[in-house]
Amino acid sequence: MHLKWFLLSGLRSATTGGRRYHLWMGTLTLVMLLGAYGYSVQLRDGLGVTGMNDHTSWGLYISNFTFLVGMAAAAVMLVLPAYVLEDVNFSRAVLIAEGVAVSALCMCLAFVVADLGNPLASWHLIPKIGILNFPRSMLAWDVVVLNGYLALNTIIPFYILYSHYTGRTPNKSRYVPFVYLSVFWAVSIHLVTAFLMAGLPARPFWNHGLLGPRFLASAFTAGTAFMILLLWFVDSETDYDIDAGAFRKLAMVTTVAAQVNLIMLGSEIFTEFYFPTHHVESARYLFFGLEGYDALVPWIRVALVMNVGATVVLTLHPLRENRYWLLSSCAVLFVAVWVEKGMGLVVPGFVPSPLGEIVEYSPTWVEVVVTAGIWAMGLFILTVLTKVALPIELGIERSPLIVQERPGQTRSQAGGKQRAGT
Repeated sequence: MHLKWFLLSGLRSATTGGRRYHLWMGTLTLVMLLGAYGYSVQLRDGLGVTGMNDHTSWGLYISNFTFLVGMAAAAVMLVLPAYVLEDVNFSRAVLIAEGVAVSALCMCLAFVVADLGNPLASWHLIPKIGILNFPRSMLAWDVVVLNGYLALNTIIPFYILYSHYTGRTPNKSRYVPFVYLSVFWAVSIHLVTAFLMAGLPARPFWNHGLLGPRFLASAFTAGTAFMILLLWFVDSETDYDIDAGAFRKLAMVTTVAAQVNLIMLGSEIFTEFYFPTHHVESARYLFFGLEGYDALVPWIRVALVMNVGATVVLTLHPLRENRYWLLSSCAVLFVAVWVEKGMGLVVPGFVPSPLGEIVEYSPTWVEVVVTAGIWAMGLFILTVLTKVALPIELGIERSPLIVQERPGQTRSQAGGKQRAGT
């Protein structure tokens, strides 16, 4: 019976709110409907309506997939100190981080389905039903780790929230082992994605040993930057207070990760251009253009300027301590890494082709609206998860089946005292 009331409480929390909340959810729903229309066109006419072709078989969909895998992995930067190291600064922020991981993974899977063209082909990715070629295939590893990480980040917060809702203290022996597993799993999901690309010898732009570590550095840069922006919004717009220490520590993590990411990027640029060979043509196309083709040059140069500028601001302690500069730098870093790790990494790997042909890629309106729809879906999921979790963590929502009220005491007051006791 507790589960029934828990689900009804979650539904009530997700469907009630002020004018701004309904306007936000309505806007996301509209964008999702536009994305669904674009996807229906793709289903009807095939992948020919996209900008992808025989030369560039990965485009905007896989670019976003690569970026969002890092977003999901970045949740470990709050999970590790909150659950494993028992850092109280992160105790009220960790569930929100796991919500980010769940929404990011849902978007990842949606982008994979969109890139398949025909969703019926996805049955090949189901273990025991399709032919995964596990463990030889890196794609099979990717399927396993993504779905496994999604399950872990769903089960752990569900158990904690359900325990709080029913007035019980979560039993650490039941969820901490899964937390340890999720920490290692978080690293693996992004490394496997990097290995999926680095293991292609015909694509020298990806075929180097630094790709995996740089994937992690950029993930912790953009992921923690997004966490800071989200936690600031929750802290300022709701009654759920986030410890100031969490912002300071996350800002430091973002700064160090951004610095490491730039060092690795500089190392790659040095390796590519200090003694250029035939294999440097993809890098030359990206940064300088090749034989008159330079569609990605403005993108990567703007991303580099944004990356360096935001990292410099965060490196300066007085600016990092200033809330305005911190939030602005995090927003800039998020966009810069999205460009650098998406269009600046996936697409140039295909230009020129192994035969030396140069065919540029440009996303069509179908890809743009489908991408926008998937992002709207992810933000919709994140909003619902946050809206459901906050009343429970604040003690406002409690199961009516537990005895927790004394004469003259309101339900929300009783819930607050119960939450404080846990």
